[in-house]
Amino acid sequence: MGKCMIIGCGGVASVAIHKCCQNSEVFEGIMIASRTKSKCDALKEKLQPTTKTVIETAQVNADNVDELVALINSYKPDVVLNLALPYQDLTIMDACLATKTNYVDTANYEPLDTAKFEYKWQWAYRERFEKAGITALLGSGFDPGVTGVFSAYAMKHEFDEINYIDILDCNGGDHGYPFATNFNPEINIREVSAKGSYIEDGKWVETEPMEIKRVYNFKGVGEKDMYLLHHEELESLALNIKGIKRIRFFMTFGQSYLTHLKCLENVGMTSIEPIMYEGKEIVPLQFLKAVLPDPASLGPRTVGKTNIGCIFRGKKDGKDKNYYLYNICDHQECYREVGSQAISYTTGVPAMIGAMMIMTGTWKKAGVYNIEEFDPDPFMEALNKWGLPWEEDFDPVLVD
Repeated sequence: MGKCMIIGCGGVASVAIHKCCQNSEVFEGIMIASRTKSKCDALKEKLQPTTKTVIETAQVNADNVDELVALINSYKPDVVLNLALPYQDLTIMDACLATKTNYVDTANYEPLDTAKFEYKWQWAYRERFEKAGITALLGSGFDPGVTGVFSAYAMKHEFDEINYIDILDCNGGDHGYPFATNFNPEINIREVSAKGSYIEDGKWVETEPMEIKRVYNFKGVGEKDMYLLHHEELESLALNIKGIKRIRFFMTFGQSYLTHLKCLENVGMTSIEPIMYEGKEIVPLQFLKAVLPDPASLGPRTVGKTNIGCIFRGKKDGKDKNYYLYNICDHQECYREVGSQAISYTTGVPAMIGAMMIMTGTWKKAGVYNIEEFDPDPFMEALNKWGLPWEEDFDPVLVD
């Protein structure tokens, strides 16, 4: 079918790369490009004997548009899959524009100096991508990503209008450390220590960090404390799903995690303001990241399951209706299959599927789009096929 350039070689990228190699009918060639070429080479060495997909590797600084352009021009991929850091979305989009190459990512742009997740920077590229005749698919992870596909699917098949969406992200996994983050610690801690917010009647309502707590009994996991967070897909779903009155995002956290986080916050370790240390400027949060366990190392020691999904409330044929779409993923099964835990797996699989939708022309519209703006059916089918089967509940327990 074609070639895909994957930028990044962390936990999520590793899963996406494994999945591309399983899907060599579509991914005839992939190039793994990262700041650290040795990581790309190690993955190639491990996977090349197992797949027909031809794997190439390269060193690239994703902050540098010229370097990216040169690499894209030399490899000529059909799509660039951005699995680098959210800070690098715009430079990679610039390079895709300059080379007229389709673009896919899993998380929206955020500037380094402020913990602000919003789509305005990427939406500003709409006209230029349209003119170039190429597609940018934003947010093809799980949340954002599958949660948007679930919303589009519910809208298409189950509702005339959806009034309330609650996105519930539960990680029932245990890695045995007193404190560790399941994905990039810098992004994770920024997300959790920021103020919470949700959308009601078309407006953002802001809450204090962790102010709103609910308890929910998750299938496959059990009862967990969950907290309302700000999350980027609320912004696009509120615009793209018909009838929305309120949309919220909840994530589960254990008490040990929250206690450690509070202590670290109190002593200034989660700050993104640079400080002087021994004559050198350092960012406390980046230093903390360096001393915490690498999320990629949690795979072999994480047991338990994740359960992520959306509870929808709305109307069908004039009647009130509730509907819950979710996926349960087992940390150990993921590790056995691709050598990583379920947090990376649930993001890496949809990243591969998003790239596949664009590469095969299944989804084709010039411009910049969020994932829920495309036909959900082929993506939903692919989730079942590639390791993230979904389940439905037509009488879910609602979140008050």
